Amino acid sequence: MLVKTFSSAVFGIDAAIVTIEVNVSPGVRFFLVGLPDVAVKESQQRIESALRSMGQRWPGKQVVINMAPADIKKEGSAFDLPLAVGILAANENIVKHDLKDYIIIGELSLDGSLKPVKGILPVALNALKEGYKGLIVPSVNALEAAVVEGLDVYGMERLQDVVDFFNGMKKFDPLRVDISELFLSTANIYDADFSDVKGQERVKRALEVAVAGSHNIIMVGAPGSGKTMLARRLPGIVPPLTLDEALETTKIHSVAGKLDGKTSLMTRRPFRAPHHTISNIALVGGGSNPQPGEISLAHNGVLFLDELPEFQRSVLEVMRQPLEDRTITISRARFTVDYPASFMMVASMIPCPCGYYNHPDKECVCSPGMVQKYLNKISGPLLDRIDIHIEVAPVTFDDLTMKREAESSDEVRKRVVAAREIQISRFGDIDGLYCNAQMSSANIKEFCKTDEPGRSILKNAIEKLGLSARAYDRILKVARTIADLENEKDIKTVHIAEAVNYRSLDRDGWAG
Repeated sequence: MLVKTFSSAVFGIDAAIVTIEVNVSPGVRFFLVGLPDVAVKESQQRIESALRSMGQRWPGKQVVINMAPADIKKEGSAFDLPLAVGILAANENIVKHDLKDYIIIGELSLDGSLKPVKGILPVALNALKEGYKGLIVPSVNALEAAVVEGLDVYGMERLQDVVDFFNGMKKFDPLRVDISELFLSTANIYDADFSDVKGQERVKRALEVAVAGSHNIIMVGAPGSGKTMLARRLPGIVPPLTLDEALETTKIHSVAGKLDGKTSLMTRRPFRAPHHTISNIALVGGGSNPQPGEISLAHNGVLFLDELPEFQRSVLEVMRQPLEDRTITISRARFTVDYPASFMMVASMIPCPCGYYNHPDKECVCSPGMVQKYLNKISGPLLDRIDIHIEVAPVTFDDLTMKREAESSDEVRKRVVAAREIQISRFGDIDGLYCNAQMSSANIKEFCKTDEPGRSILKNAIEKLGLSARAYDRILKVARTIADLENEKDIKTVHIAEAVNYRSLDRDGWAG
């Protein structure tokens, strides 16, 4: 008897339907075709043990299984459940054949219980797009899939539950999730607040500008000046995720296996802080079975690189292209996958090996050559792609002991959200453009017009600092963001001047 079940395979952050054709006929052999990998081939032993645990037997006949399309490699253990259901249906142990209405996915344990798998959200979104009625998944994955409205999601504990469902022996209710309530209950909960930081008003202002336009920023300062503390509080001032952004972000984390059974939708922007020993592949993604890297896990959020010069130079250089294109392409001999990587990069570093260059109180013991050599660990092209450079001075005793309450993250966030709304309105007709940092050269010409005094400041900055054309564009983008924070339609001279001041590392003689 020939039966078809339907499952799904994940490629990049998108899913594709896989049709599983099972034919049970007289004979004794077993064939599994359609480019299955080792994990899929091993499913026979898991399925046979699971069937035995529920009082069933492997068909004493010839079993031929084809996984279509046959030219796409099928990987992982997520096909265990649809293969088992297909075998049972072809052997007439499942008699109610409405299998065509459901996508089935899950890994089988030897005792017949269902184990969670990765990439459920893209599977659910694709099932809805392709017109399927429902999705059958392990119960641990059900909450993640249930955020897709219009699709009946059934979380099952065991293979026997799936058999009872299709045979009509038990009634199962689909899981429902209220997305609006989910956003309201968790979107604005943060552990750290800007009010915890004493002093550093200039740095806070630079971070506010950076977040308002999603600009990359690097903080340079002595040990203990508050760089990491400030960076850790950025999630509290970033704008909330939109539903589309939340779904896209959750898809990436789902594919990477970073979601637990308690998380259905990521409602806060990701904040990733990899250690400086990270490898190239771990940062940008890849591997023999490609997975998203840290830059993709930080998509729609913040990537924090603490002690930037301590990262391997080769690791930093691979970020140059993603910082411009906001996507990363992983190419292999048989296929190519694209992972989104639109993130805001926040970096910090000490100014020299001893850490006290330009310190107001402590003397630097490094020679000028050592300072320059340390700074040169960060290449010019990478530094050029960072919009804002800000020096972080040590906190004074008066700042530490002041009784006046510092501005809270909530207050800063309101200004940031207002500036982002201006940008969304401005770029409303342009696909893929949501904030000032994403503007192209053509967009800059249209939206970043300056008056004569502003052009004069830019001319002096370029001539004295030796800025590149890319740095020139980035100054204009930052100036546009500063104007948006002040709700100004036009970029004024004061906005240009502030943006130029955020290029500390471009100054001649900064490092001796």
